Amino acid sequence: MNGRTLEPETVSTLVAEAAAAPSMHNAQPWHFRYLSGERVLLLRADHERAMPRSDPDNRALHIGCGAALFNLRVAAAHAGIAPRTTLLPEPTDPLLLAAVQLTDLLDDAGSGELVRLHPAIRQRHTSRYPFAEKEVPGQVRAALQDAAAREGAALDFPGPWHAETVLDLVRDAESRDVVDPDVNEDLVRWTRLGAEADTAVDGVPEYAFGPRRRDGRAPVRDFSGRRPVADRGTTTFEYTPLLALLSTPEDGPAAWLRAGQALERVLLEATLADLATSLTSHALEDRTLRLLARDPGSDTGQVQMVLRLGYGPRGPATPRRAVRDVLDFA
Repeated sequence: MNGRTLEPETVSTLVAEAAAAPSMHNAQPWHFRYLSGERVLLLRADHERAMPRSDPDNRALHIGCGAALFNLRVAAAHAGIAPRTTLLPEPTDPLLLAAVQLTDLLDDAGSGELVRLHPAIRQRHTSRYPFAEKEVPGQVRAALQDAAAREGAALDFPGPWHAETVLDLVRDAESRDVVDPDVNEDLVRWTRLGAEADTAVDGVPEYAFGPRRRDGRAPVRDFSGRRPVADRGTTTFEYTPLLALLSTPEDGPAAWLRAGQALERVLLEATLADLATSLTSHALEDRTLRLLARDPGSDTGQVQMVLRLGYGPRGPATPRRAVRDVLDFA
């Protein structure tokens, strides 16, 4: 049963919390439409925010929208609403990524687990700062792996040899950027420097770049490139970063949306465990490099995201578009 009528303010709150999700270069490539008569919230891809050079298949776009979808599920459960989600509900409309039926909440364990994650939605921020060379306990790693599994994905902590391979792939991607400046076109479009950073509603503002890496081996993308950023500074990052690889059994739009939901569930769980997190898809933007990121022992699964985890600053909040710009009512 659909139950009580949802007020526009309630729907707006759900969408605001959904839109706190991470997305590639903080492009926020989503748009929501609420069908009030049916109590259905539609999630659509905003193709104007796609990145044709660095994300030609829209894989990262789907992952970002999947992360927003998971936040929506958490926010709905917290509001006492059951989100019944259908991925890719209309095969003839590939931009329609999900339909979420908002019904009266059933008292089940699954909803309680979602509610538990709710405080982390606003606490989670991407950190481009160095982390302490400190071990993450095994029970915390296991909880993160369980979070990914609940969404049909796998989270693996690569051993030294595999981690070295992934770091080499990141360095290869950085070298590619130097040789082919055109690949930075999307990054330049979605970074905000100087006065623009103070009024930005999307993209990565310069105050979220973090310091330049003087030394260390952590995979941290330099969003400034060769452009000067005042008072940024340099510092040493981890020499042995803790990496995790998020993968799905299959590839394609549905798998990418599931990966996004799994990613956000892992990030919220990590936030509650007082971990700082950062993401890199740099080595995954080239399909050839992406295939090499898989576990060399099993050679299975499709790597969708590389996570860096540790204890350190969480990083500043990045801007978000106003709800009125990402939600309409019908």
